[in-house]
Amino acid sequence: MTEWGFYGRSLEVRQLSEILARGRWFFVKIAGRRRIGKTFLINNVLKGGPGRKVFYVQVPDSGEPGVLSAVADALEVFHVPSDQFPRPRRMGDLARLVEELARAGYVVVLDEFQYFNRKPYTEFCSLLQAAVDRATADAHGIRGGLIVLGSIHTEMQALLEERSAPLYNRVTDSIDLPHLDVAAVVQILREHADAAPERLLFLWTLFEGVPKFYRDCYERGVLGADRGTLLRRIFFEGSSPLRSEADNWFLRELRGRYDTVLKFVARKPGSTHGQLLEAIEAAREGSRDQISSYLKILSERYRLVEGRLPIFARPEARKRRYYLSDNFLQSWLAALANPVSARDFQPLDALVGDADARLADVEGHALERLAATLYEERSRKGLPGFPLTSRVVGYWDRGDVEIDLVAVNERDNRIRFGSCKRNPSKLLAGVNDFRAHVRRFLDANPKYKAWTVEYVGVAPRLDADARRTLARNHVQPEDLEELTRGL
Repeated sequence: MTEWGFYGRSLEVRQLSEILARGRWFFVKIAGRRRIGKTFLINNVLKGGPGRKVFYVQVPDSGEPGVLSAVADALEVFHVPSDQFPRPRRMGDLARLVEELARAGYVVVLDEFQYFNRKPYTEFCSLLQAAVDRATADAHGIRGGLIVLGSIHTEMQALLEERSAPLYNRVTDSIDLPHLDVAAVVQILREHADAAPERLLFLWTLFEGVPKFYRDCYERGVLGADRGTLLRRIFFEGSSPLRSEADNWFLRELRGRYDTVLKFVARKPGSTHGQLLEAIEAAREGSRDQISSYLKILSERYRLVEGRLPIFARPEARKRRYYLSDNFLQSWLAALANPVSARDFQPLDALVGDADARLADVEGHALERLAATLYEERSRKGLPGFPLTSRVVGYWDRGDVEIDLVAVNERDNRIRFGSCKRNPSKLLAGVNDFRAHVRRFLDANPKYKAWTVEYVGVAPRLDADARRTLARNHVQPEDLEELTRGL
């Protein structure tokens, strides 16, 4: 079996390598969702520095004794000499330890740093600020530094970016770690399975660009397996690595407070505020006054929910429809959670088949996102295709308009409309409706009538007959093989 490698992240590797190469004090923030590869990135860059001293600790979600215990254990693991660096007994000692390690040339890495955004740690943050300020004043005399990793956006902001925070304006560099791009996912599949369009769509729907999940499949030997085998081994068996991933995530961060909202949005993408109110009241899990707070927290703090405005609406408009922004969570709540929860009571084959059928429905919506992502990625990399300057995003407020993709090139006055269907037969059967939707869009937005208008039909795979049928209707055929070519 081909050894697992380090995929994507060329920009972030370069950024971090340049920071370490300066040879002076640094304070770096690296943020990104759970399992996105923050620690793997750090390990990959730091191991390339011969003789570099590293101290890494994952901050537990606990009180002061738990944090100090974790630090003491990590000091032993990384062989930090106790005669030079006494083990901290209080949080103030930890702040001083960070400074002393950095002055001795260590790269200090505090993972899950967002847990320090809690009232009991206010004094620690102030003491850490003092340590950081002393190090900054002597920056050229210090060869080490501090890297903090965090997975909750707003709590990292509150610690490091809000004016009232002790550590405000102390960070020297920030790196926001996004999903792997599709090119990296395709590389993974080419090296360890196959990059067939159907497999790419299946796995991207499940995992998007979260590298840890692909590695889980690789380590179980199922990255190239059939759909049922992969789902069984990764989600349904007692030792399955992702069987409890989502639930643990909810319990650890969301603490079960937002389940109803998330489940409803996952199973009814495009839910309105009114529909969510009805769902909350029916479940008796909240009041009308709480729904706006729930949505604000889920979208701004956890970045799990996206509120889309009507096409061309003003940014301050309040009318929104809601979608989950995380593929894994969408797939789990809409397709996998119920079958997995019943694995001890019903035949496993039937449950896996049920999950697979539900997931096929989720893939239809995921194909729209994947196609849009590929358009953006190809344009950004200068690959052949449609050179984007922007996309029209949002939802169609008019019930008689439904278009999956609108790509805009303002330099050449070109606009491309796309219809995306997982099943090519539905793409062919809906050609006339698709063109009628575009006409209504153009009637409502006459600015584009003078532009070059293009039509494209997107499916995972299109055979010669499907291509001829689309071309006869003046719709350009495009499948995932073409959209991933050259990545």
